Amino acid sequence: MHSRKLKVAGRVLTWWAIVTPAYLYAQTQPPQLSLADARAMAIKNHPRVLASQATVQRAGQMVVEAKSAYYPTLNGDITGAGSVLNSRIGAGLINDPRLFNHFGAGVTLSQLITDSGRTPNLVATSKLQGQAAEQDARATNYDIIFGVDQAYYETLLSQQLVVVAQQAVKTRQTLVEQISELYKNKLRSEVDLSFAQVNLADAQLMLIRAQDRLNTAYAQLGRALGTNEAIHYRLAEQPMPPPPPTDEQSLIAQAYQNRPELASMRLQSEADRHFVRAEADLKLPTVSFIGVAGALPWIEPGNANADIPEGYGAAAINVTIPIFNGHLFTARRRAAEYQLQAANQQVRDWENRIAQDVRASVENARSAYQAIATSEQLLKQANLALDLAQQRYNLGLASIVELSQAQLGQTQAQVENVNAKYGYQEAYAALQYALGLLH
Repeated sequence: MHSRKLKVAGRVLTWWAIVTPAYLYAQTQPPQLSLADARAMAIKNHPRVLASQATVQRAGQMVVEAKSAYYPTLNGDITGAGSVLNSRIGAGLINDPRLFNHFGAGVTLSQLITDSGRTPNLVATSKLQGQAAEQDARATNYDIIFGVDQAYYETLLSQQLVVVAQQAVKTRQTLVEQISELYKNKLRSEVDLSFAQVNLADAQLMLIRAQDRLNTAYAQLGRALGTNEAIHYRLAEQPMPPPPPTDEQSLIAQAYQNRPELASMRLQSEADRHFVRAEADLKLPTVSFIGVAGALPWIEPGNANADIPEGYGAAAINVTIPIFNGHLFTARRRAAEYQLQAANQQVRDWENRIAQDVRASVENARSAYQAIATSEQLLKQANLALDLAQQRYNLGLASIVELSQAQLGQTQAQVENVNAKYGYQEAYAALQYALGLLH
């Protein structure tokens, strides 16, 4: 019985010894983050995205506000009055109505019949402005996604630069240890040891700078995600994109169709066109209906006006024809026309800007793509040169200077190769952004 308990206890301890380190390792590991997850997190949490969504909702309420003119307005009135018996209003615009002590309640109904097309144009203006706000929200999402991509690739690049620096420190530390032993045995000079130590210090300084760049990249990634934290995520490598396209004219036409900024400006221009019509309609007649109804449940007994009926009601149709108002309506129409002219020129400016962005992005993507093959060839040659220099140095046929230069050349080639790889991924993302295809 005692032996069985010992076996069970031993199995429990063995299981605990296996599971506990794995559990603790999982708890200390930073969270993993893919590019798709990073984009989704930013769209969900970033304050600029939330602000643009609120702007779209506000624009929707502006449409409701403009449409309110189509519906009747109903107001309730409750009035109690005290006055000097049998008095009359003796000054002001109206001086005939009789005054008496009473209490009454009623309603007033007003309805616009027509304002010669002004309200439909105002409604169309608000709808187009709402659609423009939606395009602005899309543009904000594009900006946020592109910012996430840039921060993501910068973090991946910084991580690889840390790896390159760590490898350089490890390699040069090994060389310093080897030369130190040889120096102790009088097989290498103090100059060799000094050169090796200098190269090690240079690699250590490179590692410090790479780690500082990585910490900055994590902070930028947190900001791009819409948080105030700099979490050291485990980022997933992204597949290399295809070669960049070459037909610039078709790409520019595609960007004209896809870029939300240009769509917003075009919608705003059309909204301004309707607003010009609405301001021009101010000079046309307006026809409206008004009706009132109510009751006088209490009139002071003995009042000289006690013959007034206990209820009242009236209806009227009014036509307002503008004649002269100090050129107000003319000035408003001309101001709207100038606003339309400015909007049209802004559309042209955005078209020019997008075309330039596409051309520049295509050229940058081409250069970055070509740099990948060149950097790979450079790294291959640098590795070969280092192997040869190491062999020559071991045989006493080369100096420490040649070996140090070969090590430096390999490190620089590794850095260039890493920069080329992630530089093209970022350049391709910039091209997709310029084309309006970054989702």
